[in-house]
Amino acid sequence: MLERIHLSVIREIESKGSMTAAAEGLFLTQSALSHTVKKIEQQLGTPIWKREGRHLRLTQAGQYLLALANRVLPQLEHAEQVIQQYAQGQRGALRIGMECHPCYQWLLKVVSPYLTNWPDVDVDVKQKFQFGGIGALFGYEIDILVTPDPLRKPGLLFEPVFDYEQVLVVARDHRLAGQPYVLPKQLSEEVLITYPVEIERLDIYNQFLLPAGCMPKKHKVIETTDIMLQMVENGRGVAALPRWLVDEYAGKVAISPVRLGKRGIAKQIFLGMRETDAEIDFLKAFVQLARESDWKSRGKR
Repeated sequence: MLERIHLSVIREIESKGSMTAAAEGLFLTQSALSHTVKKIEQQLGTPIWKREGRHLRLTQAGQYLLALANRVLPQLEHAEQVIQQYAQGQRGALRIGMECHPCYQWLLKVVSPYLTNWPDVDVDVKQKFQFGGIGALFGYEIDILVTPDPLRKPGLLFEPVFDYEQVLVVARDHRLAGQPYVLPKQLSEEVLITYPVEIERLDIYNQFLLPAGCMPKKHKVIETTDIMLQMVENGRGVAALPRWLVDEYAGKVAISPVRLGKRGIAKQIFLGMRETDAEIDFLKAFVQLARESDWKSRGKR
């Protein structure tokens, strides 16, 4: 019969790379761990490891159990942590994942009053823009995902927290500055600066340029908002960003927003979570506070 200890041992040996290191991580002697390994294989009725000198290599059955361990153990550990926090009278921890480069400034505006309102909740932000947010939610690595592009999956819930407009950002002395809107063909001679995100996930491409059969003169990738806007200010290119972010930086750098097309590009920021967690009080409070943020009104301007 498969037990949790079996999965823990398999994961620990694989992650540590040796029996000695795994024994230390499991608080066992090396001989006790060796005995446990033999017992696991006897109970399961199939070899889990192949012995190659001092090293152990997982068999096909072992690889399957390792994948299972990587899925199941984080969920059990998370559940135990939550139960322990409730037993100790604590509220818990809120782990937030980011799939939105410019949303970090907005998040700070929400986290600050949240920490004041919920002093027993710790907040951790995972700012890994290239990570798989959906997988992180399912894997219990995060509790909330901030994203402008929700991927609907069974078991997940996405709550819209505010609307905003995606605009073109140009230098104040740029030829397009002050125009009521810009057309796709007008960007054919421009250097377009974006965050390091796949083109198919960039709104300026999939909602503006590609439908019109247009492309910029050059596409340049920059990770940080500050450097991106300094490049724009100095005439090194143009960028597409949320209007509320442009408003925030307008007093610091000489930039100007221009509507993308006659109708503009309307977007929303979503908070994704597991459906099973949707009624947790401190998580619901974060969503509500995000909806009430003063950045919501800025995004509509």
